[in-house]
Amino acid sequence: MADELVVKELERVVVRFSGDSGDGMQLAGNIFSNLSAVLGNDISTFPDYPAEIRAPQGTISGVSGFQVHIGAKKVFTSGDKCDVLVAMNPAALKTNAKYLTPQSIIIIDADSFTKKDLEKALFVTDDPFKELGLSQQVIDAPITSMCKESLKESGLDNKAAIRCKNMFALGLVCWLFNRPLDYAMHMLQEKFAKKPTIADANIKVLTDGYNYGHNTHASVSTYIVESKGEKEKGFYTDVNGNLATSYGLVAAAEKAGLQLFLGSYPITPATDILHNLAKFKELGVITVQCEDEISGACSAIGASFAGNLAVTTTSGPGVCLKSEAINLAVIAELPLVIVNVQRGGPSTGMPTKSEQTDLLQAVYGRNGESPLVVIAATSPTNCFDSAYMAAKIALEHMTPVMLLTDGYIANGSAAWKIPSLKDYPEIKPNYVTKEMQEGWKPYVRNTISQVRYWAVPGMEGFMHRVGGLEKDYVTSAISTDPDNHQRMTITRQAKIDYIANCIPDIEIQGDKDADLLVVGWGGTYGHLYSAVEKCHEEGKKVALAHFQYINPLPKNTEEVLKGFKKIVVVEQNLGQFAGLLRMKIPGLDICQLNRVKGQPFNVTRLVEEFTKLMEGM
Repeated sequence: MADELVVKELERVVVRFSGDSGDGMQLAGNIFSNLSAVLGNDISTFPDYPAEIRAPQGTISGVSGFQVHIGAKKVFTSGDKCDVLVAMNPAALKTNAKYLTPQSIIIIDADSFTKKDLEKALFVTDDPFKELGLSQQVIDAPITSMCKESLKESGLDNKAAIRCKNMFALGLVCWLFNRPLDYAMHMLQEKFAKKPTIADANIKVLTDGYNYGHNTHASVSTYIVESKGEKEKGFYTDVNGNLATSYGLVAAAEKAGLQLFLGSYPITPATDILHNLAKFKELGVITVQCEDEISGACSAIGASFAGNLAVTTTSGPGVCLKSEAINLAVIAELPLVIVNVQRGGPSTGMPTKSEQTDLLQAVYGRNGESPLVVIAATSPTNCFDSAYMAAKIALEHMTPVMLLTDGYIANGSAAWKIPSLKDYPEIKPNYVTKEMQEGWKPYVRNTISQVRYWAVPGMEGFMHRVGGLEKDYVTSAISTDPDNHQRMTITRQAKIDYIANCIPDIEIQGDKDADLLVVGWGGTYGHLYSAVEKCHEEGKKVALAHFQYINPLPKNTEEVLKGFKKIVVVEQNLGQFAGLLRMKIPGLDICQLNRVKGQPFNVTRLVEEFTKLMEGM
């Protein structure tokens, strides 16, 4: 029967690796993603971690997943449903059955589907497929026992041999999609460079998995996803959002000619930025892991006062703890970049899941009238540009800037063309000049932009101090005068409002005379764009306005939004951006589409919702 197999060409395919958190599904998924990117495919990934650090083995709460969407042309999401599911145990099968299509292929480790394993996953019968109502094609390979057999002469014990089973599954998937193994072998050699025995074992099992698929008698066709999209020439790499954010901050420091300082406290899902930047000591990057969130922010404020590009990273719970320090940067008018990688809340919430629920916290979540700039990255690769612009605005306008990413784009990855720094705009901080020495005060400011001039300690003739108490507009001395406080409050707000002149206008993607305008912000861009494109394919007139700059809004926001009859604001919260738009644009009539599930939007569901809205017009 193997001789009858045919190779089918696909435009795109979604593969989901799933198993226990210790089964190495993230590594297998990452290698397959990188391998696909090297072969010219476009990719979008979604690592789906369990919230528990180490749930009981074989249980539903311990299932870890990694989904990758591979396309012959550009892809914008990690996919709604999976075409191939690798389920290393019954819990993985049960958890991910909802992502299957009738045509999906399921690869299982037959050795892990014993009665005991089924009981752990809360199955009540001995036939999990029938119990779940599944009738898809199944490759039931005895992966665990074949790994033991493959490595019986390697010198590894059974426990170490079984750890290689993720590579057997990867080998099967590589066979299924006609992927050469050379690059995967190279990645394994690099990862286990200091443990050559482990590297050799993984490579052998990888090869055995590929050969098992090649020699199997299962009547499963194999597939190819040939790259067809024209890619701009250049060097490409696979980056996730946290790595792109790190690169963007380093690039901004280099462009500004400043040292980069990161004061941070570890928190999921932002910690990788700290790990990444700690590797760049040769570029002059200073990283400090502080004892708590507020000290991380305060150390960054100190570095900013001293003349550095200062950054602090965290997630929603950490922003709560940093808020007092962030307010200090607001009133002291010091440049500071706060990176908030949003996760499910409130409180500890769902640390490994993604939401957009921190928007109003970012805009208003401090005591007093405390305006700052808010930028929201739209994709893993856009995290680079967003981080760069956050640093540029902070340095040039002497203000804190909060950069919102989220767990989906922070951990998800995509193919990224490495840019040239010369293509990025200059960063020119508003420094004092020698001519200002006579009579200079620390809160003397540019009368157009309202930006105060930056005097770095050590500059002769500019000795000064700043702090958290209100200052007199003229003398910069501490002041409790009511009229002065009113003036300073308005001035700080005017400084932020002016930045609307320095950011791009919002652009419409799609029909300018659309029946429905879809409005989104931040990390949902890929799903909303894909849904709008799907609507176009069905002959519907839909447009997309996706916001990267949240506060201040682009200057043409009101003009653009009031040009459409029907608007729906789509976000992963209960309507925070919709509420902000209503506040900023009186009389704006908008609908809302809100989901707070800790999971990405489903493109098919979005299309259905948009269609209902248009049918009700």
